[in-house]
Amino acid sequence: MEISVYNIKGEDTGKKVTLEDKVFGIEPNDHIIYMDVKQHMANRRQGTAKTKERSEVSGSTRKLGRQKGGGGARRGDINSPVLVGGGRVFGPKPRDYSFKLNKKEKALARRSALSYKLRDEAITVVEDFTFEAPKTKAFLEIAKNLNVENKKLLVVLPQNIDSIYLSARNLQKAKVTTVSELNTYKLLDAAHLVLLESSVDALNNF
Repeated sequence: MEISVYNIKGEDTGKKVTLEDKVFGIEPNDHIIYMDVKQHMANRRQGTAKTKERSEVSGSTRKLGRQKGGGGARRGDINSPVLVGGGRVFGPKPRDYSFKLNKKEKALARRSALSYKLRDEAITVVEDFTFEAPKTKAFLEIAKNLNVENKKLLVVLPQNIDSIYLSARNLQKAKVTTVSELNTYKLLDAAHLVLLESSVDALNNF
């Protein structure tokens, strides 16, 4: 599919770029998207939650009462889970939540997310640009010219361009990434994609 290329003033340049159907025109696989996002979120978890069990709680080990005949539940020492302040039964322990997902599955998830964006007309291609110095006001002006200033943006660069990254860093609704760092979570988290023209060739080989 061909899509128009705009300049930073929001004007149609008359040029068109081709978005390959094998990347932007597939039938999206919702389950693979779910698995890729789940893996991304799981890999971000610290897994440091921990509660003290009976043997780890500070307290005497003296048996508090008779085993039978007290009329209540059996309990041993003051560290019993039955009592307030006692240990917790089967509480969380430090663990690794990450899991493996095949490269081909992750690639399919990215292509599925890109296909959804194109289907929703949420992709804009812009001529390559840069700033002489980081300037948030200039970045906002470009977003306004492209009619996307009120949307959650993801700007995709062919490689890291510090002036663009720093210009968008203070904006809550704008994120900047490179093609190599693009993942399914970032694609779905954004309401609109702004692709630099030179990023398209790399994305067509996703």
